[in-house]
Amino acid sequence: MLDAVLRRRIDPPVERLAAVLASRGVGADAVTVAGLAIGLAAAAAIALGSPPAGLVLILLSRLCDGLDGAIAKMTRPTDLGGYLDITFDFVFYGAIPLGFALLDPTRNALPAAVLLLTFYANGASFLAYAILAEKRKIATTARGPKAFFFSTGLAEASETIIAFCLFCLFPAWFPAIAYGFAAMTAWTFGARVWLAVSTFG
Repeated sequence: MLDAVLRRRIDPPVERLAAVLASRGVGADAVTVAGLAIGLAAAAAIALGSPPAGLVLILLSRLCDGLDGAIAKMTRPTDLGGYLDITFDFVFYGAIPLGFALLDPTRNALPAAVLLLTFYANGASFLAYAILAEKRKIATTARGPKAFFFSTGLAEASETIIAFCLFCLFPAWFPAIAYGFAAMTAWTFGARVWLAVSTFG
């Protein structure tokens, strides 16, 4: 929901930094891998009792997530790069709730599990729609040039990062925030299923 608005503000400085990195020979895939490693380190920091450190690492990881696409556009986008980008994103999205579940299993395990279920369902609806959109040659640039079709929704990347930041800033509120964001993600899942019925039915 917020991705389109935030991209207009975030993309210009990210593209300037990407140009510097690309000029020094840094490849998009290397930045993608670095983003995943930093994201997993964020989850580990959270699980070990340091959500503030996790917050810093989450933001660095997502900076890498923006840089890899910008570098790819300046050099040579590849199918492998698109594959690694979305696959590693989903690993990251699962790792952060898991970190909070490990931090306090008694309070956080159930809300983390509910959130992960909605992530799983929403991710499946997103990727399945992209496959069928490619089959039918349906395209969109609503979220900029992408390796495959990006269907929009109430809970997108920006909202996910905001939720993760709130987890780190207010770890005692993790259950409430997780249930609230799970509801948003479930709504997005339902909307994507309805979009698929409307488009492919």
